[in-house]
Amino acid sequence: MDDLRTTAGGTASAARGDLRPPASDGDERTTLLTCLRYLREAVIAKTAGLTDAAAREPGVPSGTSLLWLVKHLTAVEANWFEWAYAGGAGEPADDEAPVGERETARELVAAYRAAAERSDRIVAACEDLGRPGARSLRETPPPTLRWILTHMIEETARHAGHADILRERLDGAVGR
Repeated sequence: MDDLRTTAGGTASAARGDLRPPASDGDERTTLLTCLRYLREAVIAKTAGLTDAAAREPGVPSGTSLLWLVKHLTAVEANWFEWAYAGGAGEPADDEAPVGERETARELVAAYRAAAERSDRIVAACEDLGRPGARSLRETPPPTLRWILTHMIEETARHAGHADILRERLDGAVGR
């Protein structure tokens, strides 16, 4: 029986059970994107069924919350794919910015999905994953898109694990 909950955005959804990583027998680009998309959705799923107040509740002394993780990953996606790799204008986004009092889970998840879509378009347009980007966020030469994809899998997986723990502390929900 599905456990229906009200999401942080106010809509009803079935609680997500444990989902294993998808099988991917594709080429390198397809495999990397499949893993990254799975992890993005795992982070987003941790916000389902929570009120905005619960999703912004810090679960550890450092102040990390589920919504902060979503906001952080949104900025990291924009910084690596759009700013560093594609050479977007302006300065990198602040990936340590706190969640604003008026920011909602619905807005933050929508922004994360939009950033992920932009990132995916950049990946799709790149003919060679080994081609370096326009600039780097570190004191190194610009990394290749292959490195950025691998780094984003690592970064998102790390924070998906944090989200697992934060969600379990909030209401006991477990699973990927």
